[in-house]
Amino acid sequence: MIFIFDVETIPDFEFLRRVLNQPEIDEEELLLQASEELTRNNSGFLPPMYHRMVSWAGLWVENNGKPVQKVAWNGENEKEGLKSIFDTLLTYKDFGLVHHNGRGFDLPLLTYRSMKHNMQMPMRLNHYDIRYRFSKENVDLMDEFSNYGASSFPKLKHLGYLIDVPFKQTAEGNEVLAMYRDGKLAEIEHYCYEDVMATYIVWLRMKYTVGDIPEDMFSNLNDRALSKLKEIQAG
Repeated sequence: MIFIFDVETIPDFEFLRRVLNQPEIDEEELLLQASEELTRNNSGFLPPMYHRMVSWAGLWVENNGKPVQKVAWNGENEKEGLKSIFDTLLTYKDFGLVHHNGRGFDLPLLTYRSMKHNMQMPMRLNHYDIRYRFSKENVDLMDEFSNYGASSFPKLKHLGYLIDVPFKQTAEGNEVLAMYRDGKLAEIEHYCYEDVMATYIVWLRMKYTVGDIPEDMFSNLNDRALSKLKEIQAG
């Protein structure tokens, strides 16, 4: 079985205050200072260590690409959210992973936050099949399309443009904090699930393109996935 997933986060302001020794300044000033001192290449987006999870969504699919079950969580209790995703992963012994930039963000985030909460992750996540840089059991679409960094890293939204599928209709990643401040946790989960379906659709197209899925199976799965994506985007 394969788990296609995405995680949504906000900055861990309490942690940032300790790191930057700024207990008094407001959150916007704190974020500005953090983006100047803690980001790589002046991107402004904080590394995974400085985030906390507020939602995740996943889709279990069979190895041939057939979807089986959607699972998701949102909430304030991050430890509860970590337990829920780890319990989900323990459903299958030898699961594989598919994601977009999961190696660079989502998986390190899960490790950092597990350390923070003194939790133990599923052993599979530290197995060679998952940790190996070129593993086919842990597929990062950014690696696949960039040939492991030899070319540029594509954005998920741009991959959608390429295959004429509109992604990112619910929100953008930089809107998650504003949604969280407005108490829109359910909407964040909805946005997260849209990203999961987008990742699934791109992965299906890639699998078909390289000859791993026959045309008749791809057409059926792709039509169903596009229909589901439209349903999600309709709200």
